[in-house]
This record gives sequence, C-alpha cells and structure tokens, in this order.
Amino acid sequence: HVQLVESGGGSAKSGGSLRLSCEAPGFTFSTYCLGWFRQAPGKEREAVAAIDKFSRPTYPDSVKDRFSIYKDSAKKVLFLEMNSLKPEDTAMYYCAAGADVWNPHLGPLAPSRYNYWGQGTQVTVS
Repeated sequence: HVQLVESGGGSAKSGGSLRLSCEAPGFTFSTYCLGWFRQAPGKEREAVAAIDKFSRPTYPDSVKDRFSIYKDSAKKVLFLEMNSLKPEDTAMYYCAAGADVWNPHLGPLAPSRYNYWGQGTQVTVS
C-alpha cells in the first residue's frame, strides 16, 4: 500500500522557519525521485525542491538558499526545511514520489515526473 502523508505545516511569522515531513512507508527510496510542491489559491502547482535517488537536490530560484530537502531512507521519511519564510510562501505543500520508469525524461521539478502525491499540509506565513 503506497501512501504519502505530510505533516509539519502551520503558521509562521515572516522570517521564521518550519520543517515539513512526509512519511512514505510503502516506498523504496532508492527507486524514486522525491519532491515537494506547493499550490496557492488561484495559482498552478509549482515545485519547491526535489531529491533524486542519489540524494542530489534541486531547487527553483524562488527558494534556493532558503529551503532544504533531505531524506531518511531507512525510516522512509522525506523532509523540507524552510527558513527565512515569506508571505508568498503561503500555500498548500505536497509531497510527491516519481518512480524511475515514470516520465524519466522530465526534470525533477516537473510535476508530471511524479506519479504519487500526498494530501498536502497547509503553510501560512504572515
């Protein structure tokens, strides 16, 4: 049974920090690309971080140097450390997993690279 369950969202002040977690008990991390995405009301879903099976991270310019993605493969948990938060970081944050064979020609920040998604956790920055 494959499932992604996010936690750690909530409210933060501008300049503050939050850490999101994603439990993925049904996944073998060595065969998946993992990512964090966000979607604000009225906007498209966008990637904020990805980490491949070799633990190489990728970030868009909007969060580079503020967000950090890492994983605990043994415990099957994915993390997103968010620092220097801004009001524009307010969104629903989603954890995603993309199998090796799922659109491997796409880059790690492309939503279509992922075939499993969590339900999301809300982050509000004021």
